[in-house]
Amino acid sequence: MRQGLNPQKDQPITTVDFLHQVVMPVYIPHLNGYYQKSFEVFQLCINSLLKTSHSKTHITIVNNGSCSEVVNYLNSLINQRLIHEVVHTTNIGKVNAIIKGLVGHPIELVTITDADVLFLPHWQEETVHVFEKIPQAGAVGLVPQFGSFKNKAENVVWSNLFNAEIRFLPVSDPEAMVQFYDSIGWERDYNPDYLKYTLGIEKADGFKAIIGAGHVVTTYKRSVFDEIIAFMPFKLGGPSEGYLDALPLKKDYWRLTTYNNYAYHMGNMPEQWMTDVINQMRQHEVAECRQDFFKANSHKSLTKYYLIRNKLFNRLFKLNLFRHFLYSKWGLPKASIKKY
Repeated sequence: MRQGLNPQKDQPITTVDFLHQVVMPVYIPHLNGYYQKSFEVFQLCINSLLKTSHSKTHITIVNNGSCSEVVNYLNSLINQRLIHEVVHTTNIGKVNAIIKGLVGHPIELVTITDADVLFLPHWQEETVHVFEKIPQAGAVGLVPQFGSFKNKAENVVWSNLFNAEIRFLPVSDPEAMVQFYDSIGWERDYNPDYLKYTLGIEKADGFKAIIGAGHVVTTYKRSVFDEIIAFMPFKLGGPSEGYLDALPLKKDYWRLTTYNNYAYHMGNMPEQWMTDVINQMRQHEVAECRQDFFKANSHKSLTKYYLIRNKLFNRLFKLNLFRHFLYSKWGLPKASIKKY
């Protein structure tokens, strides 16, 4: 039986003035073996995020079936009001956990990040700067990587084929790039030219951005997720690995990365330098961005045009003769073209 009228009925939701959401899934099932130090890494990640994010950042953590130590830590963060939202689930897979964090918010910018990222000062300002300078951008990464223009960035390359702004740029921070590949377990036997040149866009005023983006930490325009699946039948790998990467292309948004490195991937083992970097940080106030700017640049979904241009151009780009011609046109030194 119901008595009286529910006081919440027909009540509008009070608009919260957030400008940026961060969604972070975390899966640390126990503190043994591979995961023995993951909780420490996760705490470093949270500390760096809190120190480098502005006051209008809504932080959502999705606990994807973690152990009690992580659960207690997250509950303490929410009780202290250091973060804004915690979603506790069983292990439903990374993409499904991200989807849970995405829904229910109208915030125009959303950063999706792994739980082992060390955020560096000014990452938000620089991310917004890319969106402001390049309105076609729909996703902006923070960690420059090798050959990112070869992965789901076909529309950027196609749109700039005859544009003098596209060119090979000197890598801004080779040591940070080496650190990233160390963090994912690569041997240092890769092509040394990858540490010298990166394909990017350079504006007349000197602004630079790298073409393509990884998926360790990336910021999206909210409209990228206007049409999103309700369930991904894989915990990790399979089609889930590239699902989020492909979404911007379906609206002809560009995937880019900040020219300079603004985050580190820590992996599953903490090192002293990570603590030192965080201890040197000071809480700073970040300049706010204009929400109307992002609303004005929402794209409609593409269908056949997307399939024809991106998939066929991707096949064409795999042809050595065509690719080498473009490398030369974009200023890659002749000695580096064949092995790049």
